[in-house]
Amino acid sequence: MNTLLHTHGGEHTSIWHGIYEEVLLGGVLDTLKILPFLFITYLLMELIEHKASAQTRSFMERSGAAGPAVGGLLGAIPQCGFSAAAANFYTGRVISLGMLISIFLSTSDEMLPIMISGKISAGAIFAILGYKAAVGIFVGFAVDITLRLIRGGRGPINIDRMCEEDDCHCENGVLLSAIHHTVTVGTFVLAITMLINLLVLFVGTENIARVLYDKPFVSHLIAAVVGLIPNCAVSVALTDFCLEGFITAGTMLAGLFSGAGVGVLVLFRVNKSYRENFAVVAILVLSGFLFGLLADVLNFSALL
Repeated sequence: MNTLLHTHGGEHTSIWHGIYEEVLLGGVLDTLKILPFLFITYLLMELIEHKASAQTRSFMERSGAAGPAVGGLLGAIPQCGFSAAAANFYTGRVISLGMLISIFLSTSDEMLPIMISGKISAGAIFAILGYKAAVGIFVGFAVDITLRLIRGGRGPINIDRMCEEDDCHCENGVLLSAIHHTVTVGTFVLAITMLINLLVLFVGTENIARVLYDKPFVSHLIAAVVGLIPNCAVSVALTDFCLEGFITAGTMLAGLFSGAGVGVLVLFRVNKSYRENFAVVAILVLSGFLFGLLADVLNFSALL
């Protein structure tokens, strides 16, 4: 009886420890990482909207043609904030949809430190980062070219729309407006991140591995969908599964392509066109699936 009580007590302690460490503390730390990016993004957007000259705004609107190339390279830099910044810039139409997609697809999240700790060769790491960036650039240009043919352009910068929807009182000054946006979006990200952390805690990454194990084609599609979960545990788990031989490099990449960190989460918070948001999700999943399969055709697993 005492043993049973002790066992139950140990289980409860372990659960509460997991909730505190992985859900609460993890959620706070993940949110704190992106707050500087959010603040700088909103500050720049306010300056563009209220301080930039007409000539500067016109130049930025015309120079978006090279956006996917820049986005693919920026996204490959290991960080956690570019995707969140990109979601805001796209909502204000500072960047094109193609550049947003290129950043989302090339974002590396926690993959790089896991591979370095796993003693993967520098050549293999650069090959994978280069592949992600190349896919991001290719899909980004394809999206922009398609939209240009259909619409004839992406339209002018329109940051005011975001301010009106968020009721940020821009008349109080650029700094206060940027702080308002940062706190509003940061609070939303914190709440959703904690909920997702709780789900991952109870589902368990080992169960995700079991679903993906030894299922060609199906595993690539599942990984591309699972990769959408804005939680670093997912990208860590996918990379670990690959390094341990549970899944192929292509399956890992399928999930990492669609894994844009909190970028998709921020996009759904700030961009009110849900048709656009779901189109972005569809492009990420399809790209992850197709280019994950291609990575296996090219035998990326041999690099690891």
